[in-house]
Amino acid sequence: MSLSDRRQFLALLGVAPLAACGFTPVYGPGGTGSAVQGRVAIAAPDDPLSFSLVARLEDRIGRASGGPYLLSYRIETSESALALAETDDINRINLSGAIAYTVTDTASDMQVQAGEVSTFTAYASSGSPVATAAARRDAQERLMIALADQIVARLLAGADAWA
Repeated sequence: MSLSDRRQFLALLGVAPLAACGFTPVYGPGGTGSAVQGRVAIAAPDDPLSFSLVARLEDRIGRASGGPYLLSYRIETSESALALAETDDINRINLSGAIAYTVTDTASDMQVQAGEVSTFTAYASSGSPVATAAARRDAQERLMIALADQIVARLLAGADAWA
């Protein structure tokens, strides 16, 4: 058996269990991606972190004004020193974040999904306050993007039960 024939055989062997278990791609026909897209309204942002979060969520699942579901969230962040210089100056700061979220059916006011996601990122603290502030804002943006992506993954995984 030649190498290319062997690769084709192994590829088919890897796909066979997926077909047998009823695997459906999230964004394929009949997948949960289309069930969530544009149907989940997101609670209005009220600070820079929530603006970044909502912008990413809307990029991923679309904007739904008055959709049948409402996504509410609570953001918590914390900072801690990650690296110290020989002079005891902090030169790397860890930014941790967690978001507790709930999806509510707006017609019945019933909670259909809830969860919490968390992750972290870091930024450099330089001698310049302006550069440090810019690095902090960038890290906050990256943190909200990562957390929003985790929320979307959870929504898509659980949407079969409610969407």
